Amino acid sequence: MTPAARIAAAIELLAAIEDAPARPADGVANDFFRDRRFIGSGDRRSVSDRVWRVLRSRRRLGWWLAKDPTPRLLVAASLLLEGWTLSGVAQAFSGGRFGPAGLERLEHTVLARLETHTLDHPGMPTPVRLEVPDWLLPLLESRFGQALGVEMIAMEQPAPLDLRVNALKATREEARTALAAEGWDATPTAFSPWGLRIEGRRPVTSGPAFQTGLVEIQDEGSQLVAAVVGAGPGMRVADWCAGAGGKTLALAATMQNRGQIVACDVSPGRLDGAVRRLRRAGAHNVERHLLTAGDKWAKRRAGTFDRVLVDAPCTGTGTWRRNPDARLRLTERDLAELLPKQAAILDAAQGLVRIGGRLVYATCSLLEAENEAQVTSFLARHPGFAMVPLGRAWTLDTPPPCEGAFLSLTPARHGTDGFFAAVLERVA
Repeated sequence: MTPAARIAAAIELLAAIEDAPARPADGVANDFFRDRRFIGSGDRRSVSDRVWRVLRSRRRLGWWLAKDPTPRLLVAASLLLEGWTLSGVAQAFSGGRFGPAGLERLEHTVLARLETHTLDHPGMPTPVRLEVPDWLLPLLESRFGQALGVEMIAMEQPAPLDLRVNALKATREEARTALAAEGWDATPTAFSPWGLRIEGRRPVTSGPAFQTGLVEIQDEGSQLVAAVVGAGPGMRVADWCAGAGGKTLALAATMQNRGQIVACDVSPGRLDGAVRRLRRAGAHNVERHLLTAGDKWAKRRAGTFDRVLVDAPCTGTGTWRRNPDARLRLTERDLAELLPKQAAILDAAQGLVRIGGRLVYATCSLLEAENEAQVTSFLARHPGFAMVPLGRAWTLDTPPPCEGAFLSLTPARHGTDGFFAAVLERVA
């Protein structure tokens, strides 16, 4: 594709994302490229990178362009505010073959006002400058205080590609060598002994290291949640909100395929999606269970599990590096609906834990209301549980990455996605 054709495709993809505001942008992009198989991998990466640049700076671009800018104008302004000249943008929008139509007079006038500026401006309101919803700013200020600016700047950076080495099949060095043979330079992660990091978005899923189950895509922070679960060989473990099985696979590896894991979820589609991943990883100690209304499964197995992981549905504020469109969709109502759902899930899952066993509550949220406050409320409702400080729950040879009672990770401080985990032990 020519540079102009890539820009035209970026405009088309951005329009498709804006036309489906309830869908995650990566899902829309997957469909977009699936329907256009003529677009090669390098071109796909260029087009998606351009769109994700726009999504990461959407509020600031909107501030410069005023109300309801078109995808064309958003892409053009993004180029201009990144340092392109107006003549360079006009040349890219020349109306040539496969490129975007030429700039209209009004578009040219609007862009001309931006030519001497950069993306940021001191006159921007704080939530616009930090790319967060207005209603969420006080909650983030309460969480981070003076560090808020640094944390949100880190959120605007593209996330690296983190892989978890499947200890059932390879050591980290063996997996690293296999990736190098495919042309990928992978470096060990700072905290997870199973992690490898590749900078940028790379198509590793088509290579033999991934296809044979040596590695899985999983953020380092998510890998560390498995470390605090402490699931060992011979244990009985429930992954209560297993989804497609990312953390289930990590637990199977720490258990060395010995013992039993039950991957539970309310979505049959997500559980079905886990089957291929489990087979590829060679995880043989996992069974799946679909949670349904009126289900007696948990009641019949009350008090029989050594570990229960609740990776709760949440706002996903810790994943904004990967999903910048999520901050545009998140509403105050979403948070209000999630909080009682998280509490109800904890109340349901806790009954499985035996005395001396542990319940691990995890989210990919940065918000205190979804994290520490949920734990405090749970302990008030269930006095038979007690907090296990992070230092005691930590199962790795290296020191934990943060101080305090909880695993609390952020991109700025740890280079991971934002993750939270609390370990609670049933004592009575």
